[in-house]
Amino acid sequence: MENKFLTFISPYLSYIDKGHLFRKPFSWLYAIIGIINLLLPLYILYQLIDQRIFDAEFKITITVLLAWAIIAFAGWLSYQLWWDRKTKITFSSDDNAEFVATPAFSHLIQTLGEWIGTWVGLVGFGFALLTTIILGEQGDYLGYQFGIPIVGEYLGFGWTYVFLMPIYGFLIIVLTRFLAEQIKALSAIANNTKHRQTSP
Repeated sequence: MENKFLTFISPYLSYIDKGHLFRKPFSWLYAIIGIINLLLPLYILYQLIDQRIFDAEFKITITVLLAWAIIAFAGWLSYQLWWDRKTKITFSSDDNAEFVATPAFSHLIQTLGEWIGTWVGLVGFGFALLTTIILGEQGDYLGYQFGIPIVGEYLGFGWTYVFLMPIYGFLIIVLTRFLAEQIKALSAIANNTKHRQTSP
């Protein structure tokens, strides 16, 4: 008969070994990031109102509002992306797999790449197009109206950015997906090898 004093930790160890310790927190993280993406446009709108954007020159006001609409759309897409992946990460590995943290980490890399690539491609393209067509040389002014320094620093204007931003977004998605699949493939090979070695 096993001593319960020495084995009461077994359920906890089983929870780790089956990968729940990695998959569950990741799914919670996905949900949090998804909700942040949903709320971000509202925060930006608050910043715009606080900076009295409606008192600005008409073409600046209309450009900022159109850019905000693009951000709101990107936030909605990103929320759906993270919420969908939140469910799928719970199936990133089997309970009996030997390597359980690696597939979860691979899934995180893939999802981050899809998210960042979507934002760069969609928002970057939208900003560049709006500023180039409507604001022209005043395009650099737009990013700083959103109260987020990274927007003004990394989103450019001009036809070069109009064409480059979707390409950058696509490359981010492809490269992170490739990296995630390589990690996942190594994990699958390792799990299959371990399974063959332990099979009778």
